[in-house]
Amino acid sequence: MKRPIPWSDQVDIDVDVISSDESSPSDSDVKVNNFQAPTLQEIAPEAEDSMIKRAEMYQEYMKQIPIPTSRGSVIPFITWMGLGKSIKQLYRQPLHYLTNVQLKQWDRLRIDSADEDKPLDTIIHPCKAEATVWLLEEVHRRTVSHYHVAKLWQSDPLHHAFVDSIFPQL
Repeated sequence: MKRPIPWSDQVDIDVDVISSDESSPSDSDVKVNNFQAPTLQEIAPEAEDSMIKRAEMYQEYMKQIPIPTSRGSVIPFITWMGLGKSIKQLYRQPLHYLTNVQLKQWDRLRIDSADEDKPLDTIIHPCKAEATVWLLEEVHRRTVSHYHVAKLWQSDPLHHAFVDSIFPQL
C-alpha cells in the first residue's frame, strides 16, 4: 500500500550547480539533506590513505575487466536492480559501485509513478535497458577518479553493499 510522505517529513536537498567552465566546488559547497560529509582531509590520515589506496586498487581492477561486446540473450527484468543482478550472473562480472548505486536510484525514482507496478521490461525494451547499463558501466570503469570513489566510500559507511564480490578470472 502506498503511503505519501507528510510534508513535514520531506527533506530538502541543496545542491550547488556549476557550469563546465567554472572550477569544481569545494567539498563544503555541496550539501545533501543538510548533512555535511566529512572531507578526506578531516579524517585520520591513516584511514584516508587506506581508503584512497583501496579505491585506487578497486578502480584499477575494474578498468581491467572488458565490457562484453556480444550479448548473450534478452534478459527479462522487473526492476533495474534485478536487471543488474541478472547481468552479473549471465556475464559473470561485477558491476561498478557507482553503477549499482545508480540502478538503485533509478528504482527509487519509479516509486509513486503511474507505471510503478509494471515490470520494467514492458516499459523499456530489455536490449535497450541492458545496453544502457553497459554504457553506464563503461563510463564508471574507464573515467571515474579513485579519489572520487574514496570520498563517496568515506561518506557512506554502508558502501560495501554496492561493491560486488564477484571477481572474474582476468
